[in-house]
Amino acid sequence: MSRVPPAPDRRLLLKGALAAGTLAATPTAAAAAAAAAAAPSPSAKKAAPLLNPLVRNRADPYIHRHSDGMYYFTATAPEYDRIILRRSRTLNGLATAAESVIWTKHATGPMGAHIWAPEIHRIGGKWYIYFASAPAESVWDIRIWVLENANHDPFKGTWTERGQVRTAWETFSLDATTFTHRGTRYLAWAQHEPDMGNNTALWLSKMANPWTLTGPQVRLSTPEYDWECVGFKVNEGPSVIARNGRLFMSYSASATDFHYCMGLLTVDAAADLMDPANWSKSPTPVFTSNDTTKQYGPGHNCFTVAEDGRSDVLVYHARPYKDIVGDPLDDPNRHTRVQKLGWRADGTPDFGIPVADTAVTELEVAS
Repeated sequence: MSRVPPAPDRRLLLKGALAAGTLAATPTAAAAAAAAAAAPSPSAKKAAPLLNPLVRNRADPYIHRHSDGMYYFTATAPEYDRIILRRSRTLNGLATAAESVIWTKHATGPMGAHIWAPEIHRIGGKWYIYFASAPAESVWDIRIWVLENANHDPFKGTWTERGQVRTAWETFSLDATTFTHRGTRYLAWAQHEPDMGNNTALWLSKMANPWTLTGPQVRLSTPEYDWECVGFKVNEGPSVIARNGRLFMSYSASATDFHYCMGLLTVDAAADLMDPANWSKSPTPVFTSNDTTKQYGPGHNCFTVAEDGRSDVLVYHARPYKDIVGDPLDDPNRHTRVQKLGWRADGTPDFGIPVADTAVTELEVAS
């Protein structure tokens, strides 16, 4: 089943810092770090440093760590014409892993243009890919679509088109992600609501099956702060991680140039997720462009874990320069990047800043 990433073992010790400085440790981690300094564990081992950029010219990245120990990677290709897969036993190995095209756009009709933001999920013993696309004849009529593969190996078997995810309206919609919480499967996505003065808001619904919504769809967030409304009024690219008795939904905002940034929604794990009043929204962005590290427009993230199975990893895209000639969507240099996701003492995520190219996050794991 596809679930929010499981909680890591807090024996993890941070052995270094992001370019922004040392990450805030939880009280447990801080105590463990002090003990390790006094008497280093002979069984401690270092995880592989995370190198950046991880995969060049791949935007809207999604990495699924499967029970077979492999990392499965998909992302938007800059030609917007296909869905690709890579896999590796290590995160760094995705950089050089062979890339397979598992599906290509239609020459005409639906699913004929703007193949965007694929995500791969394992649900009920089958593989599913959620992606956005438009008809070849109407390239901005973008909707959410689903592929299914019953083979245990997503590089084999047949990818069947399960069709469009039908939402309340036939309007611009994209960036679907799915997760389970307390036995219920949900879909979160971005969509334009008729008669609303924005481009997209964030929506949530329960699911009857991996391609069908059930019950109402509720709006969790709409662009309201200045930093969400630069160029375009956008909330998109939701991703969910469950930690410390809460669910955190990150999302991206504003135009896809250097103004692109990430916001955060939070809900208590015991609350009704379908009640928007239970979600709180951070008034300031949690992840933004940085002139010091020269990373711009960080966003459309997901979450995974390092090879130790405990250390949370932030996956996102960014460009290594600020100024873009022409439409940002025509610029192919949004690269997939990875870095350590920290946690503050109050249990909230610390995204830090996008690390510089070739920067690493050193981890030491106590066995």
